[in-house]
Amino acid sequence: MGERRTFTINRTPHVADLGDGLELHFVPEIAGDEFLEGYVQLQEAYKGLGSASTDDAASVDLGKVGGIVKDLRAFLLGMMMPESKEVFSRFVVVKAGKEQGVYLSRAAAENAAEGVKGATVRDDSLQLSLRVLMEILEWVATLYGGGQRPTGSSTASSSPSRTGTRRGTATSRSRG
Repeated sequence: MGERRTFTINRTPHVADLGDGLELHFVPEIAGDEFLEGYVQLQEAYKGLGSASTDDAASVDLGKVGGIVKDLRAFLLGMMMPESKEVFSRFVVVKAGKEQGVYLSRAAAENAAEGVKGATVRDDSLQLSLRVLMEILEWVATLYGGGQRPTGSSTASSSPSRTGTRRGTATSRSRG
């Protein structure tokens, strides 16, 4: 008789507790390929910043950083439960002080505002520091990545060993 193993599928949302009663709920399970594709896209966007170190922060393109934050927020939004999405990403079309509609993306809100003369878009999204966004990213990476961050290229990975170097001159213990 073959081996039998039981697997558990999470059915309860994961909760990011941000304090003061504010919580973000994430879906219990996510398709592996969907998560990995988004995670790899974030890594590629992060690589686009170049290899600027903290000593050379002036060389970082702030426009690219802003784009990465938008990508990060969109990635996290895709894993949230509907009620958390409405808090995390909220763009309101306003005309004469009255709300005309609420949307999950700025693009959708701007499209809706185009059809309403004098309407503007107000960003009422949950504002979180980059540090907190990155902590949430690391947390969901372990949740959906099987208990550890997904493998792949990373700017934080150690660099490969140098090739073609000369052997050391120390004597080997095996040679006496």
